[in-house]
Amino acid sequence: MSYPSRDEILASSKGWVASFLNFLPGLGSGYLYQRRWKPYFLTITSSTVWFALGFFLQGGSEPSQREQIIGISGLFLISIITVIEANLAFKKAINKTTAEEEKKMSSDKKRWFK
Repeated sequence: MSYPSRDEILASSKGWVASFLNFLPGLGSGYLYQRRWKPYFLTITSSTVWFALGFFLQGGSEPSQREQIIGISGLFLISIITVIEANLAFKKAINKTTAEEEKKMSSDKKRWFK
């Protein structure tokens, strides 16, 4: 019994589900669905740094409407980047697994003459 490779696991997931989960909460939940841990922790770290940066820069005062828009825009940018990256990784894994399957099928063909 062989275990599925990383690309096979990624290709077996649905790309739109991972993209939706990355966009809606904006915290990289789609990476958990795809079982991709490094991008997930990078997304969580970048979101945490963005929150901490906003917290420390406001200096204990109430944030203005402009500062709130900047904060939400940064989280929106993080979520858009993760959506695009998750979709590209899914497409790359699909292409790689189909190429491997075609290669395996072509090598398994019986030939009359070699």
